[in-house]
Amino acid sequence: MEYVETLRAAFRETRQRHPFAIDAVVVLPDHLHAVWTLPDGDRDFSTRWRLIKSTFSRRIAPDEAVSASRAAKGKRGIWQRRYWEHTIRDEDDLVRHIDYIHINPVKHGFVTRVRDWPHSSFHRMVRLGIYPEDWALTLRPGNSANGLDEAT
Repeated sequence: MEYVETLRAAFRETRQRHPFAIDAVVVLPDHLHAVWTLPDGDRDFSTRWRLIKSTFSRRIAPDEAVSASRAAKGKRGIWQRRYWEHTIRDEDDLVRHIDYIHINPVKHGFVTRVRDWPHSSFHRMVRLGIYPEDWALTLRPGNSANGLDEAT
């Protein structure tokens, strides 16, 4: 997780040019999840992701493994080509997605307690009183916290 600060800087820089609120986020060794709120009338997730990815990529050494097809196109191997976008339908949907984000390090076996994963908005939400520090303490890796499937 040596590049977390670089990723944070890419998010900050992008947010300065194209504002959005980060409602929840978790950064894992091989992927990340986030829930954002964009300004009213703005639905341009793609520009923001493109800027985050390109800003981050420019700041790290180009030594990651790259497939032959990506190399032929001059593309890097650190990001998947697409992202999954979902418009939150209601408060319950929002809660389910934020819970999913925060349980992800446990689900993937990186930690046994949500509070033990440092790269998560969970800690901010504990400070704000939204979650108790021992939230999901009884969940085990592989269990679903909220019924969302793997595609989320």
